[in-house]
Amino acid sequence: MGFKCGIVGLPNVGKSTLFNALTQTAAAQAANYPFCTIEPNVGDVAVPDPRLDTLAKIGKSAQIIPTRLTFVDIAGLVRGASKGEGLGNQFLANIRECEAIAHVVRCFEDPDVTHVEGAIDPIADIETIETELMLADLESLERRVVALEKKARGADKEAKETLDLVGRALPLLRDGKPARLVERRPEEEKLFASLGLLTAKPVLYVCNVEEAAAQDGNGRSAKVAERAAQEGAKAVVVSAKIESEIAVLPPAEQADFLEAVGLEEPGLNRVIRAGYDLLGLLTYFTVGPKEARAWTIVQGTRAPQAAGVIHTDFEKGFIRAETIAYPDYVALGGEAGARDNGKLRLEGKEYIVADGDVLHFRFAN
Repeated sequence: MGFKCGIVGLPNVGKSTLFNALTQTAAAQAANYPFCTIEPNVGDVAVPDPRLDTLAKIGKSAQIIPTRLTFVDIAGLVRGASKGEGLGNQFLANIRECEAIAHVVRCFEDPDVTHVEGAIDPIADIETIETELMLADLESLERRVVALEKKARGADKEAKETLDLVGRALPLLRDGKPARLVERRPEEEKLFASLGLLTAKPVLYVCNVEEAAAQDGNGRSAKVAERAAQEGAKAVVVSAKIESEIAVLPPAEQADFLEAVGLEEPGLNRVIRAGYDLLGLLTYFTVGPKEARAWTIVQGTRAPQAAGVIHTDFEKGFIRAETIAYPDYVALGGEAGARDNGKLRLEGKEYIVADGDVLHFRFAN
């Protein structure tokens, strides 16, 4: 389990270049003209997690299987997309299918790369796309109000609850604010999600900077980070150009390249960690002689549901989870050492899985 993240942004901000770097493919054409990406490209990328390599060595695993994330490179949006301008309708349909938005924002100068709006202004770019998404959401909700009101008068409980949520979202959207700012109770999340609002999706701003600013960003990316903090979103800094160069290097040469450009790790790692944090995801592990494997779940997941990520039979017949915290597994040299030192715990159906847990599920056939 991972998440499906749509890479969006204005034309020529580096979306396809970043996609190619993330997926290490040349599937998305990166070119200096609008709409070079006509159909959304989908790619899976392994989640880098050094803990998995450590566990595999200790467990003498023959194979290492990381968890994976899905990225979708979506055609560039332009002003008027909510009314169908450019590839607007297609853009909006593609983004509805994603769980989160990675909004690539241009924070670099390059006279050879044109800007669709004629000037480099990341905040204005963000507002252009956010406005189009808000207009699409506003139109979507306003179309539903009359039908919901009619059902609510007929004592339809769900319609009343939905209408209440719509009534909280509309004023925000009309005031130029995204639907994710709607105040709601945990028990309302499922119903709120059913509205399918584009601006309710969690957002990660990916600031595409020049090579020299790849580590710490620049003045433009700092403004994006400030805006992200104000609206409860996340922001990371990457140089899509550097990431594309790293992607084509053999693994043995990547460390030397990173050191040469003054980076401790690829920007991809920052994007993934921010995405995990944004969506409330965590990783647990299974380790054995055949394979060491990482699994992704949502924070707060109980043991039976975590087991169900591996196979539905594991959840249905769940008995218990043999659990070792990652630090204990490493410090004590694996399962046998953890067991001998009382660090292997038997957890039941109510146990909430923690990040880094090494688990072995017992279940009834």
